[in-house]
Amino acid sequence: MEETADESNANKKCNNNNNNTNSKTRTFRGSTNTNPHRHQYQYQYQYQYQYQQHHQLWQYSNHFGFCNQNQYQNYYPALLPLPPTIPLQLALAPPLPQNQSFVSKTHLHKPSCKLHNPSLATSSDTHAHVVNISPASPEGLCRRNKVAVKGNDERRITGAKTQALVAARRPDAGGVEGAVISLLANHFLVQLDPSQRIFHYNVEMSPSPSKEVARLIKQKLVEENSSMLSGAYPAFDGRKNIYSPVEFENDRLEFFVSLPIPTSKSVLPSGELKELIHKQHQLKLFRINIKLVSKYDGKELSRYLSKEDNDWIPLPQDYLHALDVVLRESPSEKCIPVGRSLYSSSMGSAKEIGGGAVGLRGFFQSLRPTQQGLSLNVDSSVSAFHESIGVIPYLQKRLEFLKDLSQRKTRGLGGNQKKEVERALKNIRVFVCHRETVQRYRVYGLTEEVTENLWFADRDGKNIRLLSYFKDHYNYNIQFRNLPCLQISRSKPCYLPMELCMICEGQKFLGKLSDDQTARILKMGCQRPKERKAMIDGVMQGPVGPTSGNQGREFKLHVSREMTRLNGRILQPPKLKLGDGGHIRDLVPCRHDRQWNFLESHVFEGTQIERWALLSFGGSHDQKSTIPKFICQLSQRCEQLGIFLNKSTIISPQFEQTHVLNNVSLLESKLKKIHEAASNNLQLLICVMERKHKGYADLKRIAETSVGVVSQCCLYSNLGKLSSQFLANLALKINAKVGGCTVALYNSLPSQIPRLFFPDEPVIFMGADVTHPHPLDDFSPSVAAVVGSMNWPAANKYASRMRSQTHRQEIIQDLGVMVGELLDDFYHELNKLPRRIIFFRDGVSETQFYKVLQEELQSIREACSRFPGYSPPITFVVVQKRHHTRLFPYDNDPSSAHNQSSDENIPPGTVVDTVITHPREFDFYLCSHWGVKGTSRPTHYHILWDDNKFTSDELQKLVYNLCYTFVRCTKPVSLVPPAYYAHLAAYRGRLYLERSESATLMGSSSAICRAAPPKAAPLPKLSENVKKLMFYC
Repeated sequence: MEETADESNANKKCNNNNNNTNSKTRTFRGSTNTNPHRHQYQYQYQYQYQYQQHHQLWQYSNHFGFCNQNQYQNYYPALLPLPPTIPLQLALAPPLPQNQSFVSKTHLHKPSCKLHNPSLATSSDTHAHVVNISPASPEGLCRRNKVAVKGNDERRITGAKTQALVAARRPDAGGVEGAVISLLANHFLVQLDPSQRIFHYNVEMSPSPSKEVARLIKQKLVEENSSMLSGAYPAFDGRKNIYSPVEFENDRLEFFVSLPIPTSKSVLPSGELKELIHKQHQLKLFRINIKLVSKYDGKELSRYLSKEDNDWIPLPQDYLHALDVVLRESPSEKCIPVGRSLYSSSMGSAKEIGGGAVGLRGFFQSLRPTQQGLSLNVDSSVSAFHESIGVIPYLQKRLEFLKDLSQRKTRGLGGNQKKEVERALKNIRVFVCHRETVQRYRVYGLTEEVTENLWFADRDGKNIRLLSYFKDHYNYNIQFRNLPCLQISRSKPCYLPMELCMICEGQKFLGKLSDDQTARILKMGCQRPKERKAMIDGVMQGPVGPTSGNQGREFKLHVSREMTRLNGRILQPPKLKLGDGGHIRDLVPCRHDRQWNFLESHVFEGTQIERWALLSFGGSHDQKSTIPKFICQLSQRCEQLGIFLNKSTIISPQFEQTHVLNNVSLLESKLKKIHEAASNNLQLLICVMERKHKGYADLKRIAETSVGVVSQCCLYSNLGKLSSQFLANLALKINAKVGGCTVALYNSLPSQIPRLFFPDEPVIFMGADVTHPHPLDDFSPSVAAVVGSMNWPAANKYASRMRSQTHRQEIIQDLGVMVGELLDDFYHELNKLPRRIIFFRDGVSETQFYKVLQEELQSIREACSRFPGYSPPITFVVVQKRHHTRLFPYDNDPSSAHNQSSDENIPPGTVVDTVITHPREFDFYLCSHWGVKGTSRPTHYHILWDDNKFTSDELQKLVYNLCYTFVRCTKPVSLVPPAYYAHLAAYRGRLYLERSESATLMGSSSAICRAAPPKAAPLPKLSENVKKLMFYC
């Protein structure tokens, strides 16, 4: 439910603007060709500058246009429990029998000019400027010199000569290397009738209802006005857009709908049922204005999906989005929509995960254009929601220090405790249980005074004590008098006692989950392939899935209930190069999981660690006594792996109390003292902690920026076991951090891809990622990181650069500077600049493809242009792990031995580049790892730009082979290492900001709103001692 309480001045401005608009024609102009809930395939590389401007203006107007969520704000005074007054609209409206609606006004003539609404152009002036990227257009990259858009009257609008930036086309029919494997994909073919027209209407409801009420209004409108809607059953997105398979009677319609909104009896926190008011229906009157906006047909989409047409054409976003709304109509009426996922208790009861949160099962669905045609991607999903309980018991579960609150009703809150409570409740929606109402309120903060000291002025200006008010009006004694009340208005006093409030159900838990909560959620979502496949099939066959309604038939859609069958290929693992006492040993990972070990070999390049120290934080006497044994066994394990770790530390192990981690200045002085004892030449600092501690962030920041030493942390709980595997993992990380490497490819990259790579022409592999603060943090900067390989042809050592940037800014602002610095480092290492740049960009959604290509590719070019005459070919690959495509083994013979083990994941090296991939662009799915738990998620690689002209086989082999060179383990990883390292480096940069900002955040948590994110605080500079090392791994 949407909030209905008092709002901010921004909302008032919005309301005023809306009121000044004629009710007969009130629409949001931007909605003609853009929808408020955009499909994930919104990116268009060919967008013209003018269309971008229009889209941005629409987003701006949409942001403010939909802020009017408070139809009740003028009906109730500041103190909510006072009896409501009669709304002006209801007072002036003619009396209506319950459940009755009628057509008040209809516009009986249609506009004289027909609508011509192309799917992309929003103005007749379509020949605006386009962004250009130099240098000359490479092969495999398409450019078009004119933009042609087809209108409903079949006319083609051709602009003046422009150059549009378009993603790289697939260079061939797909790869051919590797053994064929039969697979199933959770993509369901959607067949459509290209001649089916869709009519897009803008709908305005006044007063503005919540999404749930809006759907009820739509249902009643359709039921009682069938003739005016030409007998259609249209699809509604829950906001302001209706899509119909037939044209309505008139282009503009106006209705009044009276909707009985039921209320239910409430239970007070004491558990006693109180019939405060007799059960009744609260009658609401809504005015609905409907206006025709656009007309679409499926011919352009059919042409886009066709393989016969080689000409570049834009993806018809509006028609695709309309189909998406159609297929989400039935599930949205029965489930809780969150983003592109829908959750329902019918898929399994909610499971408590602790801390006032529950895990709820659901499913994800999204329409995607693929090589087989239009497909519906459906996957099972699990997410955390706030538990729908009273605010007091919620706080008891959420915050440890309030665990006994119900037994200590007279207790108050200290300064920091109040801030914690405020952070826990901020932005949560609640309803009251002392009276019957449909109102829902959003919590903006807590009152400064406790409940006992709160007074308010009634309508006559008389001051009334809040405690007395509830006693007089509701015969209820407030029990938690020393707690503050909830503040549920942005701008003026509006109080609710905590004990009379309940958490509304269906609210996604946006805060950061604890380790225990995360573990429970992951366990809920961790299904083996057979179980996950059964769950997805159950959604498609079940009562709440995308095929459960009649909308598909209305729009002549047929959705298959069978998963897509396709063939993948299993790439062969590369031969690896290991060390053996100064000799080189080769190894081919031949196990089914492609894992290898060091039983008879060493790391490829072991380091010599002469000067190191150990620092302990906390721990019992018995735990501390294990340190000498730990040092001895770690040294021995390092020796077995070809790494030299001195058995004697530079100074005796230092033992400190855990509280030192809470004191930044004290911690820094301790670290500097140890460093000075090693003559400022300490190679490694091993820190052993009693438990995970937030001071870990300060420890890393001080060591890597102020002191200049790499560190390795571990827990005493792991020292008690001292397993060989634990010691080996620790040794591999230490070796990588101080400059060594674990493994290299036996057959170098030039020998594997001889057409493009040469031993004397080095290539740099770069990775980039941006990490953002958690959803409830509207203050902290985002952190961007870029890494680059510094050796050739091994390409297994990566230097990094990190920068903070504007809050939630996805485009890397200082990319050019960071790439330039890495190119400098590369030149100093190899005495030449890289011949080619292969750039892997992580963390980009499909809606951002065009913008990333436009801005970041240019930044890389600019970085290269700083070197005279240097313009290397660039391949720009977006790497995606957060998608919902899953692949399952498939065997036609149900009695075969392979089918008996069908619960296994697909093998490492499985690649798919047909059927479910993009119909025109260069992309593929690669599962490079072995899934030990749950169902393997293949990584999606989408090539946006390719100056190097890779074939499918070449690029797939390159990525898969690189996955074997990750320094922290002896198996292939799921993500290409440059992107993996960039993710780790960005996370490290986040740690540098974490502690220093936590205090600021707590201090500003009472702030109700922020006009704009603050300027990003710069990250501290890395010490020269660690700058070129892989300290982040």
